[in-house]
Amino acid sequence: QLQASGGGLVQAGGSLRLSCATSGRSFNTMAWFRQTPGKEREFVSAVNWSGENTIYAEFVKGRFTISRDNAKNTVYLQMNNLKPEDTAIYYCAARHPTVLSRHRGQYNYWGQGTLVTVSS
Repeated sequence: QLQASGGGLVQAGGSLRLSCATSGRSFNTMAWFRQTPGKEREFVSAVNWSGENTIYAEFVKGRFTISRDNAKNTVYLQMNNLKPEDTAIYYCAARHPTVLSRHRGQYNYWGQGTLVTVSS
């Protein structure tokens, strides 16, 4: 139900924009998580239905921006000033409750992930 895209290889300092389409379904809260081998999936950012409320992990503040286009049933993650430590598989997630959450266990719907590789 969630289809993530936009990953790729980029040099440090570069930018990428990830997209996640929801196949026509609507969710109040959309989020991005990321995961590297051997580590738990970690929260990156979340946005509410209107797009007015957002939360970010501390390590991406000022560099990443989450947004959504409800007419297109799509959420975006604009990633600027990328660092090698941002290399991960990025997953989009969704839930119906309106309260934004940083906890992966509170998201019921997940995309397949898209790989972001940042070279130094």
